[in-house]
Amino acid sequence: MSVEVQDISMNLEPVRYEPPGSARTAERAIAEPRWVRTLLIVAVWVFLALFLLFPLVAIFAQALENGVSAYWAALTEPDAVASIKLTLLVAAIVVPLNTLFGIVAAWTVAKFEFVGKSVLVTLIDLPFAVSPVIAGLIYVLVFGMQGWFGPWLDEHGIKIIFAVPGIVLATLFVTLPFVARELIPLMQAQGVEEEEAARVLGASAFQTFRRVTLPNIKWGLLYGIILCNARAMGEFGAVSVVSGHIRGLTNTVPLHAEVLYNEYDSVGAFAVASLLAFLALATLILKTVVESRSRRQMSDTGVGA
Repeated sequence: MSVEVQDISMNLEPVRYEPPGSARTAERAIAEPRWVRTLLIVAVWVFLALFLLFPLVAIFAQALENGVSAYWAALTEPDAVASIKLTLLVAAIVVPLNTLFGIVAAWTVAKFEFVGKSVLVTLIDLPFAVSPVIAGLIYVLVFGMQGWFGPWLDEHGIKIIFAVPGIVLATLFVTLPFVARELIPLMQAQGVEEEEAARVLGASAFQTFRRVTLPNIKWGLLYGIILCNARAMGEFGAVSVVSGHIRGLTNTVPLHAEVLYNEYDSVGAFAVASLLAFLALATLILKTVVESRSRRQMSDTGVGA
């Protein structure tokens, strides 16, 4: 009995490898028809246009309603200048403090194992869960005239509530997690091997941080600083509670915009609000650049792959 063996090698088609992130693979993974995808994309753009782009354009249109001269006059008015200076001062104090705290907290959580670690991470996230207004009320309860330390502070001539220190404390609270929450997962993903190798080679703790850790986290750190600064300069709820709304003294840019709007000075209010809009646009641009650089660094080093 004879057996025929057919040569099937010529009938085999070569298998083309497609990486998981390729456009063809993504297209095959989506089972919806093309019209469904088109409808979803259009719906997203319409939603963004109605609730983001049009209001943003309206701010600048209202601010320039009476011309550039009126717009400039609203920004250079003494109370507006005082609010801008106060906002910059608060950001200049809060952002470095939160940056320092974020680095220390991320280093502690990512590099060490200790009792209460999960509690520490939860407390870092607490400002995300607490309303800013509640945060402001907490400081009034602690440092106000009827608060725990209010009488003692008044006896020693120290004013926190309805003054700059209270605004700094409230802003510090609401912006506390931003830098830490960017650095903690990044440092955990990088591990401790490089730091341990540097210490074995004789590097000090500061040298290890400056030459090994900091270059690895620089883009994540910058990303957290950008978000922290944007929130610090645009914070309204907590600052509104502790500021007292004293024009020229304790009004930040968001509070000054509210005061002008309540006084029916729409041009002045939108002119001041346009500064926050410029800040949002600048933050968006910087955020995009930093995210691109961070992804490139992670791809080059293999972190997160």
